[in-house]
Amino acid sequence: MSGLERRLTIALPSEDFETQITERLEDARGRVRISGFRPGKVPLKEVRRRYGNAVRAEVAGELMQSSFVSAVQQEELNPAGSPNLEVVKMDPGIDFEFTATFEVFPSIELGDLSQASVKQPSAEITDDDLEAMVERLRTQRTTFEPVERPVAQDDQVKADFSATRDGEPVPGTEGEDVEFRIGQGQMIEDFDTGVRGASAGETVEFDASFPEDYSAEDLRGATVQFSVTVKEVKEPRVPQLDDEFFKEFGVEEGGEEAFRTEVRDNMQRELDNAVKNQLKQQVMDELEKLHDFQLPHSVVHREIHALKDQMLGQFQMPNQGQQPELPDELFQDQAEKRVKVGLVVNEVIGSQSLQVDEELLDVKLNELASQYGEPEQVIRWYRSNPEQLQNVEMGVLEEQVVDHVLSKAQIELVESSYEDVLSGAAIASPELEEDSAEDVDTQAVTETEPADRADEPS
Repeated sequence: MSGLERRLTIALPSEDFETQITERLEDARGRVRISGFRPGKVPLKEVRRRYGNAVRAEVAGELMQSSFVSAVQQEELNPAGSPNLEVVKMDPGIDFEFTATFEVFPSIELGDLSQASVKQPSAEITDDDLEAMVERLRTQRTTFEPVERPVAQDDQVKADFSATRDGEPVPGTEGEDVEFRIGQGQMIEDFDTGVRGASAGETVEFDASFPEDYSAEDLRGATVQFSVTVKEVKEPRVPQLDDEFFKEFGVEEGGEEAFRTEVRDNMQRELDNAVKNQLKQQVMDELEKLHDFQLPHSVVHREIHALKDQMLGQFQMPNQGQQPELPDELFQDQAEKRVKVGLVVNEVIGSQSLQVDEELLDVKLNELASQYGEPEQVIRWYRSNPEQLQNVEMGVLEEQVVDHVLSKAQIELVESSYEDVLSGAAIASPELEEDSAEDVDTQAVTETEPADRADEPS
């Protein structure tokens, strides 16, 4: 048929088909209860009259499934999904015949991997990088203590407020016991300016203009009159580099030197992982570009639904009513790319006869287990769960595929900084660098915490 679709017509001898039906009816004869007949004494003719059509359909369904498997093996076909089975002939006295329509996986010819081009970012962790990270970790654990003085920059303020325009209340501009920090962009700039200098218990009134790009369209560029009652003023207290602080990161001994060593080691791991992940992503992108072949619609369809489930799982809580119907088109391109790359990766594995490297598997299991309190128990769990272990093995095989492609590809070494490598700006196109750079601080701070990473699963 067209494209990757195939149709098999499969025929089974009438004798075999009818024999199985008769055997099934004989078995039923000893178990059925029919009024007017003693148990086990119901005539076969009566059983056939009552149940023959249902048993014929049941046997036909089972035979179609089993004979389809034998047929595709005989014809050396590789189905990409479940077949659509349709009965052609099923009457008594003639051969049982049906059709099976299905898609096959495409035959893939690997492209010239030497045409793959990737950028390999490279960076060293400098003393300035380490110092910046230490300061981020301190800032992240900032506490706030009440003070009896006017509001100043960086203070945390609790306040009640409301706004009017031309004497009328402005919806969406009121709040009670709202906490915010001065100068952190949590409130509009004029609001911060108006609150500065006020003390707890004081009410201040001032004009404030909303920016032109404000999220609420009806307030963009508008000037309103705010009334703000300051209820509490707290100043930030950044923790000192002491033993109590170090213990929060799992450093019990060795003081500041041991803490800085731990932080640097964590930063190096994050740097190495960022480089590895960026190389892997580029390799997968290049494999997608280098190959062009028809994709099985059934596999793409399954991938679309997997992506839908993944999105719904991320943004919706379970058991909260009807799930929204997301259009397939929203996921089409991503699903097609994932299917194509997956097929190419499998072809590389097969063509190169790649087997799971046991040393790499041990490393991967240790990495996964290190995030938990009892790593040895976690490793045993993976080893005793074939399905979970297979997922890890596939990840290792993918890394081996990446290494194989990199051994053939054109690699451009890109010298950069620690932050630019982590953010992706080191290898990003110029128009994306600014956006990427904005994410580095949060990523670096949240992903470089030994204590937290040890206690939480990925």
